[in-house]
Amino acid sequence: MTGQRNPKTRKWKITYRIIAGVVLLCIVIRLLLPTIVLKYANRTLASLDGYYGQVADIDIALYRGAYQLNGFYLNKVDSASGDQTRFFAVKEIDLSVEWRSLFRGSIVGELMFDSPELIFTKEKAEIDAVAKDTNDFRQLLKDFMPLRVNRFEVQNGSIHYTDSTTSPLVDISLKQAYILAENLKNTNREDEKLPSTIHAQAHAYGGTLSLDMRMDALAEKATFDLTAEIKGASLPELNDFFIAYGRFDISKGTFGLYSEFAADGGRYKGYVKPIVKDLEVVGLEDRDDSFFQQAKEAIVGFVGKILENPKENQVATRVPIEGSFGETDVLVWEAVWQILKNAFIKALMPSVDNAININSPKEVDGRKGIFND
Repeated sequence: MTGQRNPKTRKWKITYRIIAGVVLLCIVIRLLLPTIVLKYANRTLASLDGYYGQVADIDIALYRGAYQLNGFYLNKVDSASGDQTRFFAVKEIDLSVEWRSLFRGSIVGELMFDSPELIFTKEKAEIDAVAKDTNDFRQLLKDFMPLRVNRFEVQNGSIHYTDSTTSPLVDISLKQAYILAENLKNTNREDEKLPSTIHAQAHAYGGTLSLDMRMDALAEKATFDLTAEIKGASLPELNDFFIAYGRFDISKGTFGLYSEFAADGGRYKGYVKPIVKDLEVVGLEDRDDSFFQQAKEAIVGFVGKILENPKENQVATRVPIEGSFGETDVLVWEAVWQILKNAFIKALMPSVDNAININSPKEVDGRKGIFND
Protein backbone atom coordinates (compact mmCIF):
# COMPACT_ATOMS: atom_id res chain seq x y z
CA MET A 1 0.00 0.00 0.00
CA THR A 2 1.61 3.25 -1.12
CA GLY A 3 2.19 6.09 1.40
CA GLN A 4 2.36 3.74 4.38
CA ARG A 5 5.54 4.06 6.39
CA ASN A 6 7.74 1.07 7.02
CA PRO A 7 7.39 0.06 10.73
CA LYS A 8 11.17 -0.60 10.95
CA THR A 9 11.98 2.85 9.58
CA ARG A 10 9.60 4.44 12.07
CA LYS A 11 11.14 2.46 14.93
CA TRP A 12 14.64 3.58 13.98
CA LYS A 13 13.56 7.21 13.81
CA ILE A 14 12.09 6.97 17.30
CA THR A 15 15.33 5.37 18.51
CA TYR A 16 17.45 8.11 16.92
CA ARG A 17 15.27 10.75 18.53
CA ILE A 18 15.64 9.13 21.96
CA ILE A 19 19.42 8.88 21.54
CA ALA A 20 19.61 12.47 20.30
CA GLY A 21 17.47 13.59 23.24
CA VAL A 22 19.71 11.78 25.73
CA VAL A 23 22.84 13.24 24.14
CA LEU A 24 21.28 16.72 24.18
CA LEU A 25 20.27 16.26 27.83
CA CYS A 26 23.83 15.18 28.71
CA ILE A 27 25.22 18.23 26.93
CA VAL A 28 22.84 20.53 28.81
CA ILE A 29 23.68 18.87 32.13
CA ARG A 30 27.39 19.10 31.31
CA LEU A 31 27.04 22.82 30.57
CA LEU A 32 24.96 23.54 33.66
CA LEU A 33 26.76 21.21 36.10
CA PRO A 34 29.79 23.47 36.79
CA THR A 35 27.47 26.37 37.66
CA ILE A 36 25.34 24.16 39.92
CA VAL A 37 28.39 22.71 41.68
CA LEU A 38 29.98 26.17 42.01
CA LYS A 39 26.87 27.59 43.70
CA TYR A 40 26.72 24.59 46.03
CA ALA A 41 30.43 24.89 46.88
CA ASN A 42 30.28 28.61 47.64
CA ARG A 43 27.12 28.19 49.69
CA THR A 44 28.82 25.44 51.74
CA LEU A 45 32.01 27.48 52.24
CA ALA A 46 30.07 30.60 53.26
CA SER A 47 28.17 28.69 55.95
CA LEU A 48 31.16 26.95 57.54
CA ASP A 49 31.26 27.82 61.26
CA GLY A 50 34.16 30.17 62.07
CA TYR A 51 35.36 30.37 58.47
CA TYR A 52 34.41 31.95 55.17
CA GLY A 53 35.52 30.74 51.78
CA GLN A 54 34.78 30.92 48.08
CA VAL A 55 35.73 29.24 44.79
CA ALA A 56 36.33 31.34 41.67
CA ASP A 57 35.56 28.62 39.13
CA ILE A 58 34.93 24.89 38.76
CA ASP A 59 35.90 22.68 35.81
CA ILE A 60 34.46 19.19 35.39
CA ALA A 61 36.13 16.35 33.45
CA LEU A 62 33.54 13.58 33.27
CA TYR A 63 35.75 11.40 31.05
CA ARG A 64 38.16 10.81 33.96
CA GLY A 65 35.76 11.22 36.85
CA ALA A 66 37.32 14.45 38.10
CA TYR A 67 36.70 18.10 38.76
CA GLN A 68 38.92 21.06 39.61
CA LEU A 69 38.34 23.90 42.06
CA ASN A 70 40.12 27.03 40.82
CA GLY A 71 40.93 30.06 42.95
CA PHE A 72 39.85 28.46 46.24
CA TYR A 73 40.33 30.35 49.52
CA LEU A 74 39.25 29.90 53.13
CA ASN A 75 39.59 32.67 55.74
CA LYS A 76 39.31 32.49 59.53
CA VAL A 77 36.48 34.67 60.85
CA ASP A 78 36.66 36.44 64.22
CA SER A 79 33.44 35.56 66.07
CA ALA A 80 33.29 38.95 67.84
CA SER A 81 34.26 41.46 65.16
CA GLY A 82 33.53 39.45 62.02
CA ASP A 83 36.98 40.33 60.63
CA GLN A 84 38.55 37.80 58.30
CA THR A 85 42.15 36.56 58.47
CA ARG A 86 43.80 34.72 55.59
CA PHE A 87 44.12 31.05 56.43
CA PHE A 88 44.22 28.92 53.29
CA ALA A 89 44.38 29.59 49.55
CA VAL A 90 45.18 27.40 46.57
CA LYS A 91 45.51 27.92 42.85
CA GLU A 92 43.82 24.63 41.94
CA ILE A 93 42.49 21.51 43.66
CA ASP A 94 42.02 18.42 41.51
CA LEU A 95 39.64 15.77 42.87
CA SER A 96 39.42 12.52 40.93
CA VAL A 97 38.87 8.78 41.04
CA GLU A 98 42.05 6.76 41.56
CA TRP A 99 41.97 4.42 38.59
CA ARG A 100 44.73 2.12 39.82
CA SER A 101 42.68 1.18 42.89
CA LEU A 102 39.50 0.97 40.81
CA PHE A 103 41.07 -1.77 38.71
CA ARG A 104 41.74 -3.65 41.96
CA GLY A 105 38.09 -3.35 43.00
CA SER A 106 38.42 -0.37 45.40
CA ILE A 107 36.53 2.87 44.77
CA VAL A 108 38.70 5.61 46.25
CA GLY A 109 39.73 9.13 45.29
CA GLU A 110 42.86 11.22 45.04
CA LEU A 111 43.50 14.90 45.77
CA MET A 112 46.12 17.13 44.15
CA PHE A 113 46.80 20.68 45.38
CA ASP A 114 48.62 23.11 43.08
CA SER A 115 50.40 26.02 44.87
CA PRO A 116 48.52 25.92 48.20
CA GLU A 117 49.32 28.44 50.95
CA LEU A 118 48.56 27.70 54.61
CA ILE A 119 48.88 30.65 57.00
CA PHE A 120 48.75 30.47 60.80
CA THR A 121 48.44 33.87 62.47
CA LYS A 122 49.11 34.60 66.13
CA GLU A 123 45.94 35.45 68.10
CA LYS A 124 43.80 35.12 64.94
CA ALA A 125 44.36 31.72 63.36
CA GLU A 126 46.44 29.82 65.90
CA ILE A 127 47.48 26.23 65.24
CA ASP A 128 45.72 24.93 68.38
CA ALA A 129 42.48 26.74 67.54
CA VAL A 130 42.47 25.44 63.98
CA ALA A 131 43.17 21.90 65.21
CA LYS A 132 39.91 21.97 67.18
CA ASP A 133 38.03 22.41 63.92
CA THR A 134 39.28 19.11 62.49
CA ASN A 135 35.82 17.57 62.42
CA ASP A 136 34.46 20.51 60.45
CA PHE A 137 37.25 20.16 57.89
CA ARG A 138 36.59 16.42 57.58
CA GLN A 139 32.94 17.12 56.88
CA LEU A 140 33.94 19.76 54.32
CA LEU A 141 36.17 17.21 52.59
CA LYS A 142 33.30 14.70 52.53
CA ASP A 143 31.02 17.32 50.97
CA PHE A 144 33.51 18.00 48.18
CA MET A 145 34.95 14.49 47.83
CA PRO A 146 32.40 11.77 48.71
CA LEU A 147 34.97 9.07 47.90
CA ARG A 148 37.52 7.99 50.47
CA VAL A 149 40.80 9.78 49.76
CA ASN A 150 43.61 7.29 49.18
CA ARG A 151 46.25 9.52 47.55
CA PHE A 152 47.12 13.11 48.48
CA GLU A 153 49.65 15.29 46.67
CA VAL A 154 50.82 18.88 47.16
CA GLN A 155 52.96 20.73 44.61
CA ASN A 156 54.70 24.07 45.24
CA GLY A 157 53.08 24.60 48.64
CA SER A 158 54.01 26.99 51.44
CA ILE A 159 53.32 27.11 55.17
CA HIS A 160 53.56 30.35 57.17
CA TYR A 161 53.40 31.43 60.80
CA THR A 162 52.90 35.19 61.10
CA ASP A 163 52.77 37.61 64.02
CA SER A 164 51.63 41.15 63.21
CA THR A 165 51.87 42.25 66.86
CA THR A 166 55.67 42.43 66.80
CA SER A 167 58.16 44.87 65.33
CA PRO A 168 59.45 43.83 62.89
CA LEU A 169 56.60 41.62 61.67
CA VAL A 170 57.35 37.92 61.93
CA ASP A 171 56.72 35.60 59.00
CA ILE A 172 58.32 32.17 59.37
CA SER A 173 57.74 29.96 56.37
CA LEU A 174 58.54 26.80 54.49
CA LYS A 175 58.33 27.23 50.72
CA GLN A 176 58.29 25.14 47.54
CA ALA A 177 56.88 22.26 49.55
CA TYR A 178 56.13 18.90 47.97
CA ILE A 179 54.04 16.33 49.83
CA LEU A 180 52.96 12.88 48.68
CA ALA A 181 50.76 10.61 50.83
CA GLU A 182 49.81 7.22 49.43
CA ASN A 183 47.76 4.19 50.41
CA LEU A 184 45.84 6.16 53.05
CA LYS A 185 42.92 3.73 52.86
CA ASN A 186 45.06 0.60 52.78
CA THR A 187 43.90 -0.47 49.33
CA ASN A 188 47.34 -2.01 48.84
CA ARG A 189 49.83 -3.75 51.16
CA GLU A 190 47.06 -4.46 53.68
CA ASP A 191 49.17 -7.11 55.40
CA GLU A 192 51.78 -4.55 56.53
CA LYS A 193 51.71 -2.91 59.97
CA LEU A 194 52.50 0.51 58.47
CA PRO A 195 51.02 0.39 54.96
CA SER A 196 50.57 4.15 54.41
CA THR A 197 53.45 6.44 53.47
CA ILE A 198 54.07 10.19 53.52
CA HIS A 199 57.05 11.96 51.98
CA ALA A 200 57.56 15.71 52.23
CA GLN A 201 60.29 18.17 51.32
CA ALA A 202 60.56 21.96 51.33
CA HIS A 203 62.98 24.88 51.16
CA ALA A 204 63.86 26.38 54.55
CA TYR A 205 65.87 29.65 54.50
CA GLY A 206 68.59 28.47 52.20
CA GLY A 207 68.38 24.95 53.59
CA THR A 208 66.12 21.98 53.06
CA LEU A 209 63.50 20.12 55.06
CA SER A 210 62.69 16.47 54.44
CA LEU A 211 60.23 14.17 56.18
CA ASP A 212 59.44 10.50 55.71
CA MET A 213 56.68 8.74 57.58
CA ARG A 214 55.18 5.27 57.54
CA MET A 215 51.89 4.82 59.35
CA ASP A 216 48.61 2.96 59.70
CA ALA A 217 46.12 5.62 58.63
CA LEU A 218 43.15 3.45 59.72
CA ALA A 219 44.37 2.61 63.23
CA GLU A 220 42.20 3.73 66.15
CA LYS A 221 45.31 5.03 67.97
CA ALA A 222 48.12 6.89 66.23
CA THR A 223 50.58 4.35 64.79
CA PHE A 224 53.55 5.68 62.86
CA ASP A 225 57.32 5.80 62.38
CA LEU A 226 58.64 9.25 61.42
CA THR A 227 62.00 10.72 60.49
CA ALA A 228 62.49 14.45 59.79
CA GLU A 229 65.44 16.76 59.32
CA ILE A 230 66.27 20.36 58.44
CA LYS A 231 69.71 20.98 56.95
CA GLY A 232 71.66 24.19 56.35
CA ALA A 233 69.04 26.81 57.22
CA SER A 234 70.62 30.29 57.35
CA LEU A 235 70.16 31.95 60.76
CA PRO A 236 70.68 35.54 59.48
CA GLU A 237 67.64 35.04 57.24
CA LEU A 238 65.63 34.57 60.46
CA ASN A 239 66.75 37.87 61.98
CA ASP A 240 63.23 39.35 61.96
CA PHE A 241 62.26 36.52 64.32
CA PHE A 242 65.30 37.02 66.59
CA ILE A 243 64.85 40.80 66.71
CA ALA A 244 61.10 40.57 67.38
CA TYR A 245 61.33 38.03 70.19
CA GLY A 246 64.91 38.26 71.46
CA ARG A 247 65.94 41.85 70.58
CA PHE A 248 69.17 40.70 68.97
CA ASP A 249 70.25 39.66 65.49
CA ILE A 250 72.69 37.07 64.20
CA SER A 251 75.64 37.82 61.94
CA LYS A 252 76.47 34.28 60.85
CA GLY A 253 75.42 30.69 61.42
CA THR A 254 73.40 27.77 60.11
CA PHE A 255 70.70 25.74 61.78
CA GLY A 256 69.87 22.06 61.52
CA LEU A 257 67.27 19.92 63.25
CA TYR A 258 67.10 16.13 63.28
CA SER A 259 64.22 14.16 64.73
CA GLU A 260 62.75 10.67 64.97
CA PHE A 261 59.42 9.67 66.49
CA ALA A 262 57.39 6.47 66.66
CA ALA A 263 53.94 5.83 68.14
CA ASP A 264 52.06 2.64 68.84
CA GLY A 265 49.41 1.53 71.33
CA GLY A 266 48.76 5.06 72.59
CA ARG A 267 52.43 5.66 73.50
CA TYR A 268 55.22 7.46 71.67
CA LYS A 269 58.97 7.85 71.89
CA GLY A 270 61.48 10.00 70.05
CA TYR A 271 63.88 12.92 70.19
CA VAL A 272 64.58 16.33 68.70
CA LYS A 273 68.22 17.26 68.00
CA PRO A 274 68.83 20.94 67.08
CA ILE A 275 72.33 21.91 65.93
CA VAL A 276 73.73 25.43 65.35
CA LYS A 277 77.01 25.69 63.45
CA ASP A 278 79.45 28.60 62.97
CA LEU A 279 77.43 30.92 65.21
CA GLU A 280 78.43 34.60 65.28
CA VAL A 281 76.09 37.07 66.96
CA VAL A 282 78.21 40.25 66.78
CA GLY A 283 79.29 41.41 63.32
CA LEU A 284 80.34 44.53 61.43
CA GLU A 285 76.69 45.43 60.82
CA ASP A 286 76.27 45.94 64.60
CA ARG A 287 78.87 48.72 64.98
CA ASP A 288 76.19 51.45 64.90
CA ASP A 289 74.03 49.78 67.57
CA SER A 290 73.66 51.33 70.99
CA PHE A 291 76.06 50.35 73.78
CA PHE A 292 73.43 48.29 75.59
CA GLN A 293 72.41 46.48 72.40
CA GLN A 294 76.04 45.64 71.62
CA ALA A 295 76.53 44.44 75.20
CA LYS A 296 73.44 42.24 74.98
CA GLU A 297 74.54 40.66 71.71
CA ALA A 298 78.06 40.17 73.09
CA ILE A 299 76.61 38.24 76.04
CA VAL A 300 74.48 36.07 73.73
CA GLY A 301 77.52 35.40 71.56
CA PHE A 302 79.68 34.66 74.63
CA VAL A 303 77.17 32.10 75.95
CA GLY A 304 77.10 30.51 72.50
CA LYS A 305 80.88 30.26 72.48
CA ILE A 306 80.93 28.70 75.96
CA LEU A 307 78.49 25.99 74.85
CA GLU A 308 80.17 25.49 71.47
CA ASN A 309 82.14 22.38 70.74
CA PRO A 310 85.54 23.78 69.65
CA LYS A 311 86.36 20.91 67.32
CA GLU A 312 83.08 20.90 65.38
CA ASN A 313 82.31 24.63 65.90
CA GLN A 314 78.68 23.87 66.76
CA VAL A 315 76.15 24.14 69.57
CA ALA A 316 73.86 21.16 69.84
CA THR A 317 71.67 19.11 72.11
CA ARG A 318 69.42 16.07 71.94
CA VAL A 319 66.03 16.41 73.61
CA PRO A 320 64.37 13.02 74.18
CA ILE A 321 60.57 13.01 74.36
CA GLU A 322 58.32 10.11 75.36
CA GLY A 323 54.99 9.39 76.96
CA SER A 324 51.36 8.64 76.29
CA PHE A 325 49.05 10.78 74.21
CA GLY A 326 47.52 13.36 76.54
CA GLU A 327 50.76 13.82 78.50
CA THR A 328 54.28 14.66 77.38
CA ASP A 329 57.60 14.15 79.16
CA VAL A 330 60.35 16.37 77.76
CA LEU A 331 63.41 15.35 79.73
CA VAL A 332 64.81 18.80 80.47
CA TRP A 333 67.70 17.74 82.68
CA GLU A 334 68.91 15.23 80.13
CA ALA A 335 68.74 17.99 77.51
CA VAL A 336 70.92 20.22 79.70
CA TRP A 337 73.37 17.37 80.20
CA GLN A 338 73.49 16.71 76.45
CA ILE A 339 74.25 20.35 75.60
CA LEU A 340 77.06 20.46 78.18
CA LYS A 341 78.41 17.11 77.05
CA ASN A 342 78.37 18.31 73.46
CA ALA A 343 80.19 21.51 74.41
CA PHE A 344 82.97 19.94 76.44
CA ILE A 345 83.18 16.26 75.48
CA LYS A 346 82.01 15.48 71.96
CA ALA A 347 79.85 16.93 69.22
CA LEU A 348 76.56 15.39 68.17
CA MET A 349 76.62 14.13 64.62
CA PRO A 350 74.48 16.34 62.31
CA SER A 351 72.13 13.53 61.26
CA VAL A 352 69.33 11.38 62.55
CA ASP A 353 70.51 8.63 64.88
CA ASN A 354 68.37 5.81 63.44
CA ALA A 355 67.63 4.94 67.05
CA ILE A 356 63.81 5.00 66.88
CA ASN A 357 61.48 2.50 65.20
CA ILE A 358 57.91 1.25 65.57
CA ASN A 359 58.94 -0.98 68.50
CA SER A 360 60.40 1.95 70.50
CA PRO A 361 57.11 3.03 72.17
CA LYS A 362 56.97 -0.38 73.85
CA GLU A 363 60.14 0.59 75.76
CA VAL A 364 58.38 3.50 77.48
CA ASP A 365 57.88 2.41 81.09
CA GLY A 366 55.63 3.85 83.79
CA ARG A 367 58.25 6.03 85.48
CA LYS A 368 58.22 9.76 84.80
CA GLY A 369 61.22 11.18 83.01
CA ILE A 370 62.78 7.84 82.03
CA PHE A 371 64.16 7.41 78.53
CA ASN A 372 65.29 3.86 77.97
CA ASP A 373 68.25 4.12 75.60
